[in-house]
Amino acid sequence: QVQLVESGGGLVQPGDSLTLSCVASGFTFDDSAVAWFRQAPGKEREGVSSFSKSHGSTYYADSVKGRFILSADIAKNTLYLHMSSLKPDDAAVYYCAARTDWYPYLHASMYDYWGQGTQVTVSS
Repeated sequence: QVQLVESGGGLVQPGDSLTLSCVASGFTFDDSAVAWFRQAPGKEREGVSSFSKSHGSTYYADSVKGRFILSADIAKNTLYLHMSSLKPDDAAVYYCAARTDWYPYLHASMYDYWGQGTQVTVSS
């Protein structure tokens, strides 16, 4: 059974940094692409960053390039999202997702499994 459990969200001020974690179980990163998505109230779920170990690639949405870094601890089956220079527009519920294939799409419809989400609030 695939499970994804996010943590690390919270309230931060603009310009601050925050790291989210996602502990995965029931699959490994060897053959499955994983990704971070976010959804703000009234907006569609947006792809933030995706990773595929087998494809050897990491993708980022333009809105977070240069500020967010996705990393993975393969041994711990844990995905991280290191966020810096946070802006109020980054406020959202952040979700970890996995798909039963290796290509790291940044489209929510391509992902099969989802975590419960963790809230990130950016406010002064």
